[in-house]
Amino acid sequence: MANVTPLPARQAPPRVQTDRAGFGELRAELHKRSYDLDLVELWAELPHAERRMLLKSADLRQDSTLQISQLNKRERESLRGAIHRMSNYATQLKGRLHGNRPHPSRELASHAIAALKEGNAQAAHHWLSMIEGGVA
Repeated sequence: MANVTPLPARQAPPRVQTDRAGFGELRAELHKRSYDLDLVELWAELPHAERRMLLKSADLRQDSTLQISQLNKRERESLRGAIHRMSNYATQLKGRLHGNRPHPSRELASHAIAALKEGNAQAAHHWLSMIEGGVA
């Protein structure tokens, strides 16, 4: 009996597959949003004056000291809509204040192009690394 070898057993694939392309993170974010956890976190960080402003924008008359869990689904959706509207408004306002001037990295890119035309790859690399590093 000492010479008996066990037959090879099939290994079943794992029930939970490894995360590919970040879908696990996306799924977690969607679950977080469906339970309004993102709204809970944002609400907890806001000062009461900003909470009052958001409530007013959402046409709600609740007290700014309330927690998100104390609001019903319709009120939370109204609040989320107000946040999106105000965010879009802030983005548009920022765009108008900055005017139609080109992005700051454009000048650095022109320096990189000039360096490449001169055959100076080291200088071009310098300018590109500044753009990629977020200097502009």
